Parts: sequence; C-alpha cells; structure tokens
Amino acid sequence: MKAGKKVSSDTPLFELTLRKYEKPQTRKEREMVKRLCLSLGLLQPGDSRDVVVDVLHILFKSGKRKQLLSVEEIEKKVIINRKLHKLQLQGIAQSNIRRQIKRLRNIMLVEKVKSRYRISEFLSASEIFAEKIEKFLFQSVIQRVKEYLAAADELFTRK
Repeated sequence: MKAGKKVSSDTPLFELTLRKYEKPQTRKEREMVKRLCLSLGLLQPGDSRDVVVDVLHILFKSGKRKQLLSVEEIEKKVIINRKLHKLQLQGIAQSNIRRQIKRLRNIMLVEKVKSRYRISEFLSASEIFAEKIEKFLFQSVIQRVKEYLAAADELFTRK
C-alpha cells in the first residue's frame, strides 16, 4: 500500500441522531413539531435557528389536505407561520428553505414530486417513521455498526 493513501473516509455515509424526551404533553402544533425535530436530530437543543420546524410544520399541514407545495409556496407559508408565532424572520432565505427540505428528504420524511414537495406518500408521521426510518435507515446504520463490531472482535478478541 502506498504511504499516505487513505483506506477509508471519516465522513459518514449517513448520520442518524435520535433523542428521547419526556412523553408529549403539548397540544400546540408548532411546539409538537419542534419536539419531533429535536427527537429526530433535525434541531439541536437550544438552537434558535429553527426554520426546519416551520418547514416541517407547513408540510404536515399541507399533507393533511393532500397538497403538494413548491419551494416558493413553502417559503411564503414559513414567513406567515413565523409571524403568527411571533418569531424572528431568520433563516427564511429560499436557499435555506431548500436546504431544510433537503434535510427532510434525506431522512425520508419529505419527497419531491415534479418539483413540488409533500410529506412522504401523504403518510402519517408514525407510518413514515416505521416504514422508512426505522426499517430502512435505522436498520442499515445498525447493520454497518455490527460490521464494525465484528471487525473489532476479529482484531482484538483472543481466540
């Protein structure tokens, strides 16, 4: 092997953060979506840059009506949502809205259909988690961790 040649990358192929909080107690929509974002690692505790909450909130509401939204429509609704909740209009640039949509797409909560976006297959949040995150994403991460554990066992376990 050549000196300095990289064998593997330290950049993860996929990253999944899950957090456990107390049981849901709020009936306020935005607060519930914020807790969900925190639980799924989309938002860091104490983070004031929380436009991802508004994007997901808007998409959940449009999903209830089986509506697909363009980026421009999401942006307008995010602004209205933030004003309604008396929040600063930070992070509302279209480039940031697109970035937040991409993050939601990466964990399969949101999908793109002909340049418009929706909650995946208009499923419920519980169904999306069970079918896409738990069965697909989570299992693939667990499988890879098991491969690393087996490799570590081979290297460090005496036989």
